[in-house]
Amino acid sequence: MRGWAGIAALALAMPAAANTPAQLPAGLWLSPHNNVAVRTGPCGAHLCGWVVWASPSARADAKDGGVDRLLGTELLEDYAADGSGAWTGTVFVPDMGRRFASRIDLPRPDTLRIRGCMWGGMLCRTQSWSRIEQVPHG
Repeated sequence: MRGWAGIAALALAMPAAANTPAQLPAGLWLSPHNNVAVRTGPCGAHLCGWVVWASPSARADAKDGGVDRLLGTELLEDYAADGSGAWTGTVFVPDMGRRFASRIDLPRPDTLRIRGCMWGGMLCRTQSWSRIEQVPHG
């Protein structure tokens, strides 16, 4: 019986990683190709992200995908903390004009990792966006 008491005491002393609240990935983020900036923040009980800057080529690609006005478009939709330190929601890909199941997390305070999947998770793509202090110009 002493063995079970020791295991129980050890279990109680360990931090509960699964119950750790996810750090809110709010802020201003620049895409890996430096052509889109997104501001993330609360939207109701969720987290969302909107395009606040886009290069001319990104705007043209979005237009080809059916998005006439890229600025203001919500790319990160209705993300909720999933209990593992990450957030799950939907990512909108303007140049494809499609939405995909997605997961985001902060592997470092200055990096937003976005993973989007299609076909039930059989095909996924991950990007790492960089935290920036101000919206790019140009």
